[in-house]
Amino acid sequence: MVKIDMNSDEFQAELEKTIRFTDKVIKQFGWVYNPDAEINEGIQLGLTRNKMMHGKRYCPCFFVTGNKEEDRICPCPPAIEKEIPEDGVCHCQIYCTPEFAASKKAEESMEEAVHQHSRGLSKEECETLLEKEQLDGDEIQALIEARTLGMVNFKLVDVREHMEWQMGHIKGADQLVPTSSFFDSLEKAKLDKNENIILYCHVGSRSAHCQRILGDMGYSKVGNLTYGIVSYGGEIER
Repeated sequence: MVKIDMNSDEFQAELEKTIRFTDKVIKQFGWVYNPDAEINEGIQLGLTRNKMMHGKRYCPCFFVTGNKEEDRICPCPPAIEKEIPEDGVCHCQIYCTPEFAASKKAEESMEEAVHQHSRGLSKEECETLLEKEQLDGDEIQALIEARTLGMVNFKLVDVREHMEWQMGHIKGADQLVPTSSFFDSLEKAKLDKNENIILYCHVGSRSAHCQRILGDMGYSKVGNLTYGIVSYGGEIER
């Protein structure tokens, strides 16, 4: 097993070469670095390690097998031909399109606002949040607050049982559609298949199951409170 000393002068000199190499790749293809500097640093360290161990800057996200046809040398053909054109970012996440980077920055700003309560969300951030299939308690709370301000619209649906609803439900919940009588209750709820719907239960398992059912039924915008009402820090109504 070859051991690489990251603090050695040899490694640091090779790391500088790698950084110049990735800078050149960025410029050549018109890409940009990932907004997350830690991702870029990690990949550059991995590329440097592989260069010292194997003689080439193989992608650090894949095993180096010794098979020239399989091993990926940075920037690899799949990233150039498919991943970045289609997804906006390569598998290793270091290279991305300017559009992907801008979207990533906006998403990080939104997450900071949601989880640190540093500011209110914009209308665009609310709409982006509603596109998520899995949400946490802070995100639900932020969306409920935004809805009271008229910035966004959605239905918050409790899929627990009536007794659980009486014991305590999220303030702002619109409907109770118990899992035990799901289809009958769903019909009475008259939810629009094209409106934004967020489901929740006690710990997230029943609501995740109902989310899949609604998706199969043609409901196109269904989110789920991942860990249920127990993870929600907002106001509970009894």
